Amino acid sequence: MLPAIVIGGWLGAGKTTLVNRLLRDPGGRRIAVMVNDFGDIGIDADLIVSQDDQVMNLAGGCVCCAVGSDLVEALMALPGRTPAFDLVLIETSGVALPGAVARSVRLVPGIEVDGVVVLADAETVRARAVDRYVGDTVQRQLEEADLLVLNKIDLVPADALGALRAWLDGAAPRAVRIEATDAQIPSQVVLGLADADATARAPVRDGTGLFTGDLGARRSRPAAQLFESASFEIGGPIDVAALGAALADPALGLIRAKGAMHDLGGERRVVQAVGARIRIHAAPAGSRAAHGDATGRLVAIGLRGTLDAAAIEARITSALRS
Repeated sequence: MLPAIVIGGWLGAGKTTLVNRLLRDPGGRRIAVMVNDFGDIGIDADLIVSQDDQVMNLAGGCVCCAVGSDLVEALMALPGRTPAFDLVLIETSGVALPGAVARSVRLVPGIEVDGVVVLADAETVRARAVDRYVGDTVQRQLEEADLLVLNKIDLVPADALGALRAWLDGAAPRAVRIEATDAQIPSQVVLGLADADATARAPVRDGTGLFTGDLGARRSRPAAQLFESASFEIGGPIDVAALGAALADPALGLIRAKGAMHDLGGERRVVQAVGARIRIHAAPAGSRAAHGDATGRLVAIGLRGTLDAAAIEARITSALRS
């Protein structure tokens, strides 16, 4: 299955900036970016290798496709393209509802929605949300987010930021929220981990092993220092449904998690979490995840100081015992 990420948010929230940042740091992935029209998004000129009426060829084997009014038709052509893409980003227009776009994408064979990312302008989002003309759309965009990027926090006074956070707790109750300036967040937070079986191997301890990593040490951007990662080894077959349900607990501090492991029936499964959205599916045939050894692995990303690695390890142990 080709994973898709829907990126939404009101006009001026920073969607274009975020997409360009992801294309500059794709982690070795071949990304297809889908937009309504090339005029809708400003791909940085130095990323563009060539262009025709419908496709921009970008650096690193990525492409940007103009889809006009038929997103579903454009998406249906992606899984068959060679070389294959690793992921598709769908940037919605500022007035669109990303949840509705995600529901349309789920109708496309061979493509599965990995998450809905919504950007919000910290300086203007509350005013937009009560505007008589656009407020309903803005509120629904927030409600549909799996991951909410509160952008441009540098434009909000410190004494107003606390009230904004409290308001967003109610406006976007199901989303994991992160804060950013100029959409500066590590690409792994949005794109996830390219290969769940390519994670570092940690010593096994009582069926699981824990290694706490540092995204900041691997990235030069100062924003990366706000995040941390933890890598776990899973020493045998596991109840993947129980693990997935456990990973949805907001108390764990997870923003993203991905792993490959054997279920209790011996099948190799991929588990992915984006906030409270959990997806479990068979490892794609021919992938590294499908041909891993008996050891499973899970990698988690969260905000520094809030990612509860010990609790995640306990949930893994519990799912192993079940």
